[in-house]
Amino acid sequence: MKGKIKEFVLGIGVDDVGIASVKDYKSPRSPDLQSIFPGAKSLVVLAYKTLSNCESENMQIAMGGRLDEMEFARSSNYRVARFLEREFKAKAMTVPPSYPLYMSYETKGTIGDISLRHAAIAAGLGNFGRHNLVIHPQMGSRVLFTAAVTDLDLPSDPPVLEKLCTECNACVENCPAGALDQEGKTDDMKCLKNSQPYGIGSAIRFWSKFAESSTEDQKKMVKDVNFWRLYQAGFIGFQYFCFNCFKSCPVGQE
Repeated sequence: MKGKIKEFVLGIGVDDVGIASVKDYKSPRSPDLQSIFPGAKSLVVLAYKTLSNCESENMQIAMGGRLDEMEFARSSNYRVARFLEREFKAKAMTVPPSYPLYMSYETKGTIGDISLRHAAIAAGLGNFGRHNLVIHPQMGSRVLFTAAVTDLDLPSDPPVLEKLCTECNACVENCPAGALDQEGKTDDMKCLKNSQPYGIGSAIRFWSKFAESSTEDQKKMVKDVNFWRLYQAGFIGFQYFCFNCFKSCPVGQE
């Protein structure tokens, strides 16, 4: 059964796939998987190679590549879930590569309902690097994950035992926000303020100032580049302006 699933996944253009038993999936900050999908037994985790767009200093091109990747990933994930349901008469639920996330003032959208990083590790697709992202044995840090959770009872693939991170510290040194200074922890707020400078915080500040401004100042504000960047980020959902943590990682780029 696992062989048939993997053959299908790779056949639709996904770069790699691993399978994890729910018993081996452990994410300390995420909800209990059974509260999301009672009867879930396995995760089929899909891995996608990140395009070289991430290297561009042009943030429109860099983010465009990310959106392309996410669109393909979501489509592939849906196809895999449908395959599991159709071929094996199983139940399957998709886990997206990003939003939607549970949003609150306390969490600020920083905790996934199902952690794809921990799922990937449980599925034998890599292990954590100094940047707290998953490093894949071949693709390195330039990798995106999705998953399908299913009630099919499938054994986990072997874990990656070799330490893949070279401890070169390139990710730490190239993080402009200093979000990786503390080993084993990513300062989410430092990261978000730098990588998504036109997120909800900036939007609140802009509109608060706008409401208190004179008509003349309001006219100036809507002509300012910051307004248009806020508009675009809201229109597409979000926009990254930094990919340094994974594009600076040398693993898999030789």
